[in-house]
Amino acid sequence: MEKTELKETLTTIVNDVLAEAELKPGNVFVLGCTTSEIVGGMIGKNSSKEVGEWVIETLKEILDPKDIYLAIQGCEHINRALVVERELAEKKDWEIVNVKPALHAGGSCSVAAFEQFTDPVEVEHIVAQAGVDIGDTSIGMHVKHVQVPVRPSIKELGGAHVTALRSRAKYIGGPRANY
Repeated sequence: MEKTELKETLTTIVNDVLAEAELKPGNVFVLGCTTSEIVGGMIGKNSSKEVGEWVIETLKEILDPKDIYLAIQGCEHINRALVVERELAEKKDWEIVNVKPALHAGGSCSVAAFEQFTDPVEVEHIVAQAGVDIGDTSIGMHVKHVQVPVRPSIKELGGAHVTALRSRAKYIGGPRANY
């Protein structure tokens, strides 16, 4: 997949999610991504530093002007820790952990985020309001309850299956409650 095609496809996917999620400035958008599958390989076996750079660059171009924070989930080799801006971690009082992602321990997108963020840190747990999962990397643990699936108009990025989530406030009460 070429850079222009990847950026255009990813932009459509993310804008579909943002349209349904109705995020506000200060909200958090999480990305789970396997560049291995984008390039047609098997998860964890064909990481592409270049594709990771394109993905993070594209997301920042979309989210930064909206003042929406980006969190990048790493792979299981770093316990799915996430790259975030230090400012966000401190604002949310998220515990910063001591790990720096590498191509095969964290993944291409985590490495790219470390290079492109202003003051990147890793945290173990977050609560995001929405996110996109490229390659079925399981972002659900990082999205606020109640999670609602989002069906982007494009279902694949390169060779990777794409899913997405947004959150909504819980409905409480019973049959007499008004929402």
